[in-house]
Amino acid sequence: MTARPTLENWMSILALGFIWGGTFMVVSVALRGYGPVTVAAARTGLGALAMLSLMLLLRRRWPRDRMVWVYGVLTGITTSALPFFLLSWGQQYVPSAFAGLSMAALPLFVLPLAHLFSDEPLSARKALGVTLGFIGALVLIGPGVLQIAEDRFEALGQIACVLAAFSYATGSILTRRCPPVDAITLATITLGVGAVILVPLMLIFEGLPRPVGGLPDLSIIFLGLIPTALAALIRVRVVQTAGSVFMTLVNYQVPVWSMVFGAALLGEELPLRFFAALALILLGLAISQVRQVGALLRA
Repeated sequence: MTARPTLENWMSILALGFIWGGTFMVVSVALRGYGPVTVAAARTGLGALAMLSLMLLLRRRWPRDRMVWVYGVLTGITTSALPFFLLSWGQQYVPSAFAGLSMAALPLFVLPLAHLFSDEPLSARKALGVTLGFIGALVLIGPGVLQIAEDRFEALGQIACVLAAFSYATGSILTRRCPPVDAITLATITLGVGAVILVPLMLIFEGLPRPVGGLPDLSIIFLGLIPTALAALIRVRVVQTAGSVFMTLVNYQVPVWSMVFGAALLGEELPLRFFAALALILLGLAISQVRQVGALLRA
């Protein structure tokens, strides 16, 4: 039975919401000096090196089960290589607040996927929550998605961000189905897979990066070490001590922080539909997870 969440767990959840909510702003700053593939490659590369160092320090061993490696590769594609690239590419054309809001729909993608490919049936209540959340996602994208002009890639950027959320959801299901393996080792494998895929693509399409100085360089380093490596460690600690359901509380914070950072620090405009979409998505999350969250708060 999962232990009752401690003060450390609650502080960790708040920290993760803050860190991940600010990640989209940092990506936007990094894109001022680097291409999208370079930003994604640096994030996976630095994150993988940090996790590998920790793995060696703690003397973790590589798994011998071949299926762990199969799932590790698939999870690496769906939780690092593909979504990191999609978000970096999409954020060239959409506000960071939009990217953060699109991530709020991640749990709503997980529910139907878990119903089809895992052992978590989709109840009528959860289906209602998913429906409201998807309506919120449609409101977020808005009517402009059908207006793709020659020099206007905003709609494609919106689609890329939503696809990144779907990719993360797919990776979540793969992680659940993966055979038992040490969490730090699995995180190292998945980030390593992302780096192996993205670094060659970076060299082919954008070349060897050169420091440009200032905030873009600091942003690149921050992305690899804080929201990728450090946040992965915090997440592992929370899941191991308080459970995966408790981790879902992060999803309520990320879109809010992304909007706050985008508006306050980047001067982004927040259309009314952003707030309407946020309300619908959070309502969908609340309906779909009301029993789990209620049980946590009563614990």
